[in-house]
Amino acid sequence: MLKGSSAMTIRPQDLGDPSFRSDLGLEYNYLAGAMANGIASVELVAAMARTGMLGFFGAAGLSLSRVEDAIHRLKSEVPNKPFGFNLIHSPNEPRHEMAIAELYMREEIRLVEASAYLDLTLPLILYRLHGIYRDAKGNVVTPNRVIGKVSRIEVATKFFSPAPERFVHELVQLGKLTPEQAKLASLVPVAQDVTAEADSGGHTDNRPAITLVPTIIALRDRLQAQYNYSQPLRVGAAGGISTPASVAAAFIMGAAYVVSGSINQSCVESGSCPTVRKMLAESGQADVAMAPAADMFEMGVKVQVLKRGTMFPMRAQKLYETYREYASIELIPAPEKAQLEKTIFRTSLEEIWEQTKEFFIKRDPEQVTRADKDPKHKMALVFRWYLGQSSRWANSGESTRVVDYQIWCGPAMGAFNEWVRGSFLEKPENRKAGIVALNLLHGASQLMQFRISSLLGLAKQGSPSPVPVEFEKLKEQLGYAGVSA
Repeated sequence: MLKGSSAMTIRPQDLGDPSFRSDLGLEYNYLAGAMANGIASVELVAAMARTGMLGFFGAAGLSLSRVEDAIHRLKSEVPNKPFGFNLIHSPNEPRHEMAIAELYMREEIRLVEASAYLDLTLPLILYRLHGIYRDAKGNVVTPNRVIGKVSRIEVATKFFSPAPERFVHELVQLGKLTPEQAKLASLVPVAQDVTAEADSGGHTDNRPAITLVPTIIALRDRLQAQYNYSQPLRVGAAGGISTPASVAAAFIMGAAYVVSGSINQSCVESGSCPTVRKMLAESGQADVAMAPAADMFEMGVKVQVLKRGTMFPMRAQKLYETYREYASIELIPAPEKAQLEKTIFRTSLEEIWEQTKEFFIKRDPEQVTRADKDPKHKMALVFRWYLGQSSRWANSGESTRVVDYQIWCGPAMGAFNEWVRGSFLEKPENRKAGIVALNLLHGASQLMQFRISSLLGLAKQGSPSPVPVEFEKLKEQLGYAGVSA
């Protein structure tokens, strides 16, 4: 808003689309994305909720019981405050994906971040359409909300479109939807909100935000005009969100909200261990690499991880190359097999298979049945043991496996470290997610205020360089006594 005729004030609360804040019950258009294996922890999600923002619990990779426990804890710790959970595409474990979706429906989790989807799935559509109805005023109401996270225009198109008829028909046949609900399904998108995920940690296509965000926004406009939804579509920005300048740039490009990721892992509330937080706090923008993903190993999908201080990227790549070259464990040459067992697995591959089999008998017995018939699949499951354990070692702080830590990380982490150098946020023990987020928003609002004032001829030459400020001073500068962190 304008103060008098010569100064413009932009508050952090003013950034982004006000309808997004209103719909989700937020004070700020700032989200903390879901980091798998509980790295986006109950503590992190609760901290975001208390700060007037939104966090998604990192349910990917966790058992049904672990996710259920997190649901109960969050309902207890932040009642009546918004939070969400992750629903990740699981092409190798469709039953587990369905079990997670059904858990969310039973527990009335009304918001999910749908990530890593290569295509839409039945569990996702079931969750979205569960309980859809038309209210007394004739409006179509969908109790369950999906925020899709995408890097490709073809996937964004599917999220912004109504649910595919083949899935709707199947759900009617299964008795999960009534014929009337099936008709209503054609009037709403799978996701009203889609996050354009640029170069980031974890699953990423390494797209530049400066090209991806405008492209998805243009798609939004086309599909909104095509379907004429009663509630307009919105686009958020993720990937590279780590400095006031990147936050300001995202909002200037037209993002309704921003989503942070890598930087939250270095905060005290994350599910990572202190050693990992220290490694992240010391990293630079070039200290990242692409490595095979555990959940989509056979498909050749990769995730972005930290390479400084760990050999995980190289070892994971070695496993993928071995998987591509040989048809079974038995066909791996003895010297090569011995080297894998010595340096990566630290035990025999036969022992790893026994551990893997025991895990899948409890989680998804069909995987074991398939492995007994398909030696190539058995090898994939064994190799995925290392990929899965490496992230758990990082979370638990397994001291004998530091060189094998899998730490999902994008170049945003290095940019953040440069910004906070010399400030109280340089030390990882001082990094609280809410304070980090408030500083980013506060700095972004200062930058935007200056740029707009400059264009209007109301500001001097030069540019402000927002620096992190501690909580009490930040509250004073924000002029907002209700904020907590």
